[in-house]
Amino acid sequence: MTEPDALDPAARPTAGPAGERIRVVIAKPGLDGHDRGAKVVASALRDAGMEVIYTGLHQTPEMIVEAAIQEDADVVALSILSGAHMTIFPRVLELLRAEGAERILVTGGGIISREDMAELERLGTGRLFGPGTSTRDIVDYIRGWKREGLEAAGASRGSPPPQRGSAPAGG
Repeated sequence: MTEPDALDPAARPTAGPAGERIRVVIAKPGLDGHDRGAKVVASALRDAGMEVIYTGLHQTPEMIVEAAIQEDADVVALSILSGAHMTIFPRVLELLRAEGAERILVTGGGIISREDMAELERLGTGRLFGPGTSTRDIVDYIRGWKREGLEAAGASRGSPPPQRGSAPAGG
């Protein structure tokens, strides 16, 4: 039996195992004005049954974290093409930790070198995605991260999902 296509609207779940959909805040921080990729990812996540809040262009890390907390987000996905990823990702992580919201997965993508991706993951981001990434890979990664968190919470009641998650097999 094959797995249903993650982007097929007929296959999309309306709620996760805990009765809630995965809530994702997508943000475009800084002065970068190109948001086509962020909108494509937002659409793919919605089609996969996730609830997506797109904050729009020119967001500060403070605005992004405020939106994530107000929206009770599971995931913050940043789209950064400006080259400021080594400043913005750590700042968002820092602000989430200061708010006691380290349960929120911080992921995203853009023009980011492999070396910078490795360093950002070491600092606490989840998997990061570069140009040409399949939206299915992003959907599968977020679903896998959430599933790992739910399994961990079942094993140790009340534990939040882990901040970081490994890529799903084949991802």
